[in-house]
Amino acid sequence: MTLRVTNTLTGEKEPFEPRDPDSVLLYYCGLTTSDPPHLGHARGWVHVDVMARWLDHLGYDVHHVENFTDVNEKIVARVGEDGDSEESVARHYVQQVIEDMRSLNLGRAEVYPRVSEHVPEIVDLVERLVESGHAYEANGSVYFDVTSFEDYGKLSNQSVEDIESQGADTEGEKRHPADFALWKAGGVDPEDIADHQHPEAAPAEDACQTAQTWDSPWGEGRPGWHIECSAMSMAHLDESIDIHVGGQDLVFPHHENEVAQSEAATGQQFAKYWLHVRLLETEEEKMSSSLGNYFTVADAVEEFGPDVLRTFLLSTAYTSRATYSDETVSEAEERWDRLSRGYERAVEACDDVDAYAKVTDEELRSAVEDARDDFGAAMNDDFNTREAMTALLDLTAAVNTHVDSHDEYDSQGLRRAVETFEELGGDILGLSFGDDDSGDVSLAGDVVDLVLRVREQEREAGNYERADELRDELEALGVEVQDTDDGPTYRI
Repeated sequence: MTLRVTNTLTGEKEPFEPRDPDSVLLYYCGLTTSDPPHLGHARGWVHVDVMARWLDHLGYDVHHVENFTDVNEKIVARVGEDGDSEESVARHYVQQVIEDMRSLNLGRAEVYPRVSEHVPEIVDLVERLVESGHAYEANGSVYFDVTSFEDYGKLSNQSVEDIESQGADTEGEKRHPADFALWKAGGVDPEDIADHQHPEAAPAEDACQTAQTWDSPWGEGRPGWHIECSAMSMAHLDESIDIHVGGQDLVFPHHENEVAQSEAATGQQFAKYWLHVRLLETEEEKMSSSLGNYFTVADAVEEFGPDVLRTFLLSTAYTSRATYSDETVSEAEERWDRLSRGYERAVEACDDVDAYAKVTDEELRSAVEDARDDFGAAMNDDFNTREAMTALLDLTAAVNTHVDSHDEYDSQGLRRAVETFEELGGDILGLSFGDDDSGDVSLAGDVVDLVLRVREQEREAGNYERADELRDELEALGVEVQDTDDGPTYRI
């Protein structure tokens, strides 16, 4: 069965046909690193992770790029709270994102580009747009002329006349209200961060003094939000890519503007397939940092573990509405428990003395092959993880039926079931079937915490030499300890 994907650009579910039949260029709009990642972000991460895993399973050479937006007014708003400059705040949250990604068992993207390291590429792309007549300079800023791009609005299915404005129009600089900034003159205005600041942040004027700026042909300034993804995608993939993924809330204006500026600059189709992940909701609102109704990834992993969270996030297809609640998480816990117990029973029975080479259970073997077929059909139907997980639950039921109803087990049928759990549930859905390390990692963290508590007791007792020895011994084992005003922290 051919893979079919729902393309926002056409509004249709289409056969997937990459430009190169052997490889896939996939770009995912990553986070603005200004707040702790939450489960809404994790929904996108996990679904894109499974997309990349399935494409790899189909035999494609997958080139997966995901950016960090580390230059943004929201980051400046956190100065004094999570760092003493825009750069240090961004580094703080980039590190948090990386740790959270690893905690969710995400496969690594090929590269994670940051805006701050791609300013030359951004400036070059803006220059191309100015030279081709698609952009214009005004008082040191550069704006994209939406009326110069005939197809503007094709992704979000709206016309230029329907769009009232995009961003502030400083002193009437813009020719059309819908024109958007490619380059912003100067630094950050305190008024631009006032609505994003928390009480513990630095005064707005002081925070804005730490904002990064760069030289350009139009003077000192900062890149606009939309131009960054076009530049980084072109730098690490190509001027035309196969799949561009992002949250549903990015269709307009971010992705619409990416299409316009990229295709105006190159004359080529920017992305053939646009896939958008629906937002995670809680109490009928989207989960959002700005609304304060979020559950951080770090807290959720600590409370539920990565397998329950991945089960929760994948139990709804990426195009379907998903809701976080106690009930939906409890359902995911029960579902993961059934899957993991089914796998464990298959392993135990397969390794049991009563598993025989000549025992054949055609119902079990047929159920295994049905599960594999159903899983593949689901994934090829627009990465339908909900139905794919249902196929594994059906396999669990077949294993339980076999073990409960037989005194002698079909060793070959059970072995095939074990392989199916590990290949489809583990390699594709990223669940820890057959992975015995998860408990060890958790235990290691508990042991480190215990050693650090002992170290603190030694320091309080004045035994500084012994405290230093404990720290050195931890670091020799690969545990980096940092002493802060709030106590010691560590990373492995």
